[in-house]
Amino acid sequence: MIGKGHAIASTGASIAYGWNQEKNAEVVLKEYLAGENPKEITEEFKIIQSQNERCINNTLSFVVSPTIEDGKELTKRELEDIAKRFINEMNLQNNQAIGFVHRDKAHTHVHIYANRISLKGEVYKDSFIGKRSQIAADNVAKELGLKRVCEVQQERLQELKVQRLAIKYINDRVLESRPKSLDEYIGKMKDCQVKVIPCINKSNQLQGFRFEYKGANLKGSEVHRSMTGGRLIGEISQNTSYSRLKEIPQSLKLLDKTVQISSNMATKIAKDLVKQVIKKALDTGIGI
Repeated sequence: MIGKGHAIASTGASIAYGWNQEKNAEVVLKEYLAGENPKEITEEFKIIQSQNERCINNTLSFVVSPTIEDGKELTKRELEDIAKRFINEMNLQNNQAIGFVHRDKAHTHVHIYANRISLKGEVYKDSFIGKRSQIAADNVAKELGLKRVCEVQQERLQELKVQRLAIKYINDRVLESRPKSLDEYIGKMKDCQVKVIPCINKSNQLQGFRFEYKGANLKGSEVHRSMTGGRLIGEISQNTSYSRLKEIPQSLKLLDKTVQISSNMATKIAKDLVKQVIKKALDTGIGI
């Protein structure tokens, strides 16, 4: 089961989407609400939200999705139980909330909208809400014996074992050729039928890489722990002038663009470089 969440400002439109009868919507959660249609529910949300008008994104939007197999078997009552448990896991017991199940697609899922302003007028903190939603959904799945995200991921990785081994083998051979830049590394991987896709966020920070090969699209860490963004950059940096910790770049050229390296990635690169220096010293018998 997967959980997603974020704060939104479009309360009315979102609740109307959840109630959409074209999606065979059914109400499976209704907390501190009496309205019988999207307009009435939205007005009830607004009454509570008027206690704190400085909060712009004043509604929380969640999607809780069981696996396709689990979703086919779940009854309306069981989905109601999932929605209530999820709300409790997110510590939203004192907030208005409404949830709808959509069965218009093969993947049954529940949309939950909760008032970010509690009945006491307190603003719910939305920091890391996406990650917290994932954890909450995973806890509910564990409680109810439903398939968890980690189990789905493990099955997927097992199914792609051949592609993962091939990508790792090609990566190792390319690194043995000591590419002096990421562009050179990406080009050599492409020559071996592996497409390397840089993951760059809205702040122009490099987050890591994905690898496409024979129908598989995998994060570096899914291929092998040695293929995370930080480790690859650290490995390639050893082939250039970036051999000292203080010289680790804060930005680099990638596909004719300059991208930033996040502080987290820079720290990981630094740690990996230190480990490599120590290992080489031990291997050669040089004192440190």
